[in-house]
This record gives sequence, C-alpha cells and structure tokens, in this order.
Amino acid sequence: MDTAGALRIEPLVESRMDDFAAVVNPNRRQKHCWCLSHRLSAQEIRERGGDDRCAAMCSLSREEIAPGVIAYLDDQPVGWCSISPRTQIPRLEASKLIRPVDDVAVWSIICMVVRGGFRRRGVNREMVRGAVEYAKKLGAPAVEAYPVDPEGRMDLTMAFVGTRKMFEELGFEVVGVSDAQASRMPRLIMRKML
Repeated sequence: MDTAGALRIEPLVESRMDDFAAVVNPNRRQKHCWCLSHRLSAQEIRERGGDDRCAAMCSLSREEIAPGVIAYLDDQPVGWCSISPRTQIPRLEASKLIRPVDDVAVWSIICMVVRGGFRRRGVNREMVRGAVEYAKKLGAPAVEAYPVDPEGRMDLTMAFVGTRKMFEELGFEVVGVSDAQASRMPRLIMRKML
C-alpha cells in the first residue's frame, strides 16, 4: 500500500510525545535512542530530564521550533523526521566531518525513522516532503540532508540517513560530499532551496 497523499505531518509538540515514543522507542527504554545525542550533551540531558531521556526530549518539544515532525497514517503515528535549523543541532554544528558548504542558514534533516509494519510504503518520502514544508513555513531558506548513495539495498542499520535517490526525487541536489560515512559509504550533502 502506497501512502502518498494519505499522511498527515505534524510538528513534535509536548502533546504528541506518546506518538513520538511509539515510533522511535515503543518500549520506552532509557538507553535506547530518543534522538537526543545530536542536540544535547549528557549533562544537558540530565539537566532537562534527570534520569528520564523522554523528559529531556519533551523539554525540546516545548521550544518554539519543534525538534522534528511526526507522520500519521489516519491517526496512527508511523514516522519521525528530525529537522530544525542546523544552529540548533550542536553536534552537527561542531562536526569536523559534515562541515557547512557556505553560510546559508540551512535547516538539517539528521534522522528519519519509520515504524515497523509501515516500511516500504513511501512514508519516508512523504514525511520528508512534510518536514520541508514545516521548515518553509517557519522561514527556512533551505533544507539539507546527509544521505548515502548505495549501489544496492540500503544497510538497515544506517537507513535513518536516507538515500540520494529519495532526496533527488524530492528536489534536493548534491552540494558537497562530507567526510562522514554510513555503512562505509560517504555521506553526501544534499540541499533543497526554498
């Protein structure tokens, strides 16, 4: 089943935290990913959430710019896309591997997750489309992503970065090649001007 046109994309706000958890961490394991490592240091996570990483992410969801968007099929949360101004992603800002190509105030997509049972239905594509629209509404001049260009099937452990093909189909262009790798492939710097 193709989801094109059937998805609703919403920013992650506090009232949607259970939906976010259902996608990225349905068992709510503290040591499992909460999509925090690029945004907050270990100390900042403790300051915002104590021992509760979900609480730390919840604190980010209360900020003026959401840390990303959630995709819904009907009313069921099926995907997560981390997108925000690059300047709000300190680990990316400080990266020696994925350096800015110029001084455009880009927004960055650093992670995409599709819930099990909903993969291979076009969720990522539609979710990225919605994430770009969210960024555009908030005045982003451009959106960047850092995917790979696999020859065959994507290594599922690195699928969260996306593929060149998908981003090209959505109007992104390669503007550089980073020194970062995923599954032994260089991560591209792809941009869509808005």
